[in-house]
Amino acid sequence: MTLRDESDITGWHAHIYYQDVEERGHAAVLREAIEARFEMRMGRWRDEPVGPHPRSMFQVAFAPDVFPAIVPWLALNRGSLAILIHPETEDSVADHAEHALWLGEKLPLDIEFLRNFDSA
Repeated sequence: MTLRDESDITGWHAHIYYQDVEERGHAAVLREAIEARFEMRMGRWRDEPVGPHPRSMFQVAFAPDVFPAIVPWLALNRGSLAILIHPETEDSVADHAEHALWLGEKLPLDIEFLRNFDSA
């Protein structure tokens, strides 16, 4: 096993998933609160599964120094929403498959999509 340094992480993504109108409403409240509270880049709504993601979602991108505040906040405020949190290390396959953290339900990602995308 090769140990890596946390300085390999250039940023973080949180993917906030929702399944239906009710969960999208909760996600909208969460999204608005995130925008008001944290320094981050908000991704657009994806009302259909996209890429390796099996459900509708939106993405929140944030710097490593925001992690200690936003991740505990998401843990306390996510309700029933599933959230994938992964680092950005220039290896999207490993970031999504090996280095990922989950809040709530762990969803099956299409890692083959990432492998194919990375090799294109």
